[in-house]
Amino acid sequence: MTIDQAVELHKEHQKTTLKARTLESYRLLLDKFQESFSAREVDSLKAEEILQFLETNTSNLAKSTRHLRYSQLKAFFSFALDLAGSNSQNPCNSSFLSKAFKAASRLQRKILDKETVDELIFNADNLRDRLMLELQARCGLRIGEVLRLKVSDVSTRKLLIREPKSGKEAEVAFMPEHIAQRMGDYISTMNLSPEDRLFKVCYTTARNLVQSLGSKLNLKISPHDLRRHSATYASRNGVPLEIISKVILRHQDLKTTQIYLGKVSDAEAIRWMDSLHEK
Repeated sequence: MTIDQAVELHKEHQKTTLKARTLESYRLLLDKFQESFSAREVDSLKAEEILQFLETNTSNLAKSTRHLRYSQLKAFFSFALDLAGSNSQNPCNSSFLSKAFKAASRLQRKILDKETVDELIFNADNLRDRLMLELQARCGLRIGEVLRLKVSDVSTRKLLIREPKSGKEAEVAFMPEHIAQRMGDYISTMNLSPEDRLFKVCYTTARNLVQSLGSKLNLKISPHDLRRHSATYASRNGVPLEIISKVILRHQDLKTTQIYLGKVSDAEAIRWMDSLHEK
């Protein structure tokens, strides 16, 4: 089987398993790979050739993106070699390739504690700003999701999230009762109609709101830090990981959720052990 044939079959296979954004990411890589090696047999390529191709096409990219391109090519070869019935080793499994394109180390972000988040929210100047903050910090919404909400998306304790990051047509998020009540008061006070956006501000304004409130507490924070807090706070209060992942953050993979959960300090570990076993 040639690279040209394998790429086309791989694209057809991916249409049934991947989101549009991931499909486009693969297409950018495999189109270039197809141009370079179209007539070659899939089991004829050597690790040195893969290295040269990746270096040529990823040299100006971030380390995390270089690792992603390597991982995509590795997945492609696993698919192609299996489909061709070849016993050849995946050339991307070479140790020097895995070292050259290893994943970037993740920086552990500081997780905001409840007292800090409470103070941020209570310092909001008006009900609109408070609700925007609470939907992120208490309900786990992304800032983009908050800004796209319409009045018609609000249904008692539920929020309809249109065009979510998952690629689904829609998802549902949930609000605690007190936030749902505040939301009802806000809609009534502002006299909003069903097709009105709840929060008529742009992303820059929403980001500046969070950064400004953070600076008053000598913190450098972003809107996404509030979403992270929602996950960690739930985890520290015994909410199962599956609920945090599927209900609060709406992740497709539990591994993604685990990245959001902050590092447990020694003091906190001891506190949990004492709590579990009654000291």
